[in-house]
Amino acid sequence: MFEKYIQRYEDELTRKVIPFWEEHCQDKEYGGYFTCLDRDGSVYDSEKYMWMQWRIVYMFAMFYMTPYRKESFLPIAEQGFEFLTKYGKSPDGTYYFALNRKGVPSVAPYNIFSDCFAAMGAAALYRATGEERYKHEADSAMQSYIRRMDSPKGRWEKGLEGRQPRLALAHFMILANLAAVMKEMLGSDEYEVQADEAVKTVVGRFWNPEKRVLFENINADGTFDLDSCEGRFINPGHGLESMWFMLQYAERKNNHELIEKCADIIKGLFEFGTDRKHGGLFYFMDVLGKPHLELQWDMKLWWPHCEAMIAALYAYRLTSEQYFLDRFKEIDEYAWSHFRDPEFPEWYAYLNRAGEPTHLLKGGKWKTFFHLPRALYLCVEQMKKIDAKGM
Repeated sequence: MFEKYIQRYEDELTRKVIPFWEEHCQDKEYGGYFTCLDRDGSVYDSEKYMWMQWRIVYMFAMFYMTPYRKESFLPIAEQGFEFLTKYGKSPDGTYYFALNRKGVPSVAPYNIFSDCFAAMGAAALYRATGEERYKHEADSAMQSYIRRMDSPKGRWEKGLEGRQPRLALAHFMILANLAAVMKEMLGSDEYEVQADEAVKTVVGRFWNPEKRVLFENINADGTFDLDSCEGRFINPGHGLESMWFMLQYAERKNNHELIEKCADIIKGLFEFGTDRKHGGLFYFMDVLGKPHLELQWDMKLWWPHCEAMIAALYAYRLTSEQYFLDRFKEIDEYAWSHFRDPEFPEWYAYLNRAGEPTHLLKGGKWKTFFHLPRALYLCVEQMKKIDAKGM
């Protein structure tokens, strides 16, 4: 069924996306990576954002362990690790948000996702090499992430006593995925308890069956706040990403009830988040349709569509429901016809609601060698499994 899709996805990954980053992202003078890459791969800013840096470490180490392996991948990941561990850690062991090109810290460690992606990158390097120093760094960063969840920004928090305490979907969905990465890469069950709790929290507290959406923020007591923009905030792509994390967990645990619930949540998110007029998925939404404070709310971004394709294929393989195959084909057609650059490798990141590119960049503060190559790889993996089942 998927033979032509698989060929298209593999060609894009191995002939366009990976070579683009391999050629353009390495800072061979100072170490680490350039992520602010223009349409043709030229560097337009040398700032080194920690999320983006560690994601590159993770992806090159991960691809080194796949059938698409090249011997050059491992040194690319290893030099990034050396640069980031030498310059990127603050005195308390957390990772800064950004460094300048030479490695001097430029933005404080106010965000726990720097620790998250450090854990992923180091864990993948351990799996690729067996070197204990990588495992030590992965555990250290993972434990830092867990430790900081109750106060993610720590002393960098700007909110005061008048701010409503919230729980954020992002912190829990990422914890579930991190635990899965740690299990796969380190061969460890050390974080299974945290994974269990994170999954229960995501599907049990952030899902609102009445509105049929996954909320981004809920009150600390688990209630939904429909009286504020922050409380009503929905990010369909983020929700879909979290659901394939949950399906990954449910399959590993052989939990059929959880698979059914996650599939239902995916349906709700597709129905709520799809732009029926122009196609694709909205970026940010308000659950009651009220004005959204973020002016980019109706834009179309590359990464929600990448995550939507993965979620749809995962759900189709595990449920055999035609609905999910139809959604995959719908998102596939939109993404490949709108985000793919017909002249240069890699995909655009930002479109307006009508699907026209607003920026021609291929990487930046938020886009790097991560969502697109991961989606191409995982979609191929899912499609091959579906074909093997004869579905």
